[in-house]
Amino acid sequence: MRSLRGKVVVVTGAGSGIGRALALTCAARGAQLALSDVDEAGLAETARLVTVTGAPTPRTDALDVADRAAVTDYAEAVVTHFGRVNVLVNNAGVSLTGDLVDLDYDDIDWIVGVNLWGVIHGTKAFLPHLIASGEGHVVNLSSLFGLISMPSQSMYNATKYAVRGLTEALREEMLVAGHPVGVTAVHPGGIKTAIARNGRFADPSERDESVERFDTTMARMTPERAAEIIVRGIERNRPRVLVGADAHALHHLAKWTGARYQDVVARAARRARP
Repeated sequence: MRSLRGKVVVVTGAGSGIGRALALTCAARGAQLALSDVDEAGLAETARLVTVTGAPTPRTDALDVADRAAVTDYAEAVVTHFGRVNVLVNNAGVSLTGDLVDLDYDDIDWIVGVNLWGVIHGTKAFLPHLIASGEGHVVNLSSLFGLISMPSQSMYNATKYAVRGLTEALREEMLVAGHPVGVTAVHPGGIKTAIARNGRFADPSERDESVERFDTTMARMTPERAAEIIVRGIERNRPRVLVGADAHALHHLAKWTGARYQDVVARAARRARP
């Protein structure tokens, strides 16, 4: 897929952040959009911003990607609406911060439902249509934390590593079967989004400090720049897209040091704690 012009692009989690930026970037490239999010107000604002650019009004749907039946029905509705689907971007995601020993199962179920099951649901529901399109692409948002692990991010790591494994295996399956579907795993580093602010915490008293630390020291790249990098990866059919200098640097650190990167990270985290 060399161009998104005239292609039907589905983006989950399009109500803010990278999802909104992806919608605007794809619209600027001439794509037709199907956008969804649980945040209906944010989704409406994304649709407004898309139309302000002069692009066609996107289809918008309130959608919880953790709801299997809802995602299945959504895929059928989108295909009925447009007649086909060419690109699926499984972008919807949430965060959960806290040491595993302190996490509640309800919060664990929540993050696994959105970050992992959401990707599985979307991919399963749309994949037959992407194959049938004759020119399809699956884009799954993993994370830098799908390449390296971090303390207090055990369940976020677990879901993002799983998304990486699923995506890489899916790409192999498409190649073996000869299906006309590209597959890309995306690993963003710190992006200026509200994922930390909207996340859950094992200890709610740590929220303000954690969000401030993320916003001021980790979130270095704008969603707009991240979206450009991701879309370029689609157009070049890249199997893996690293987004941000931090993603590149820490990925290479882990490659150079092997499992010993965990010791480096643990020492740094221990020094950073009060």
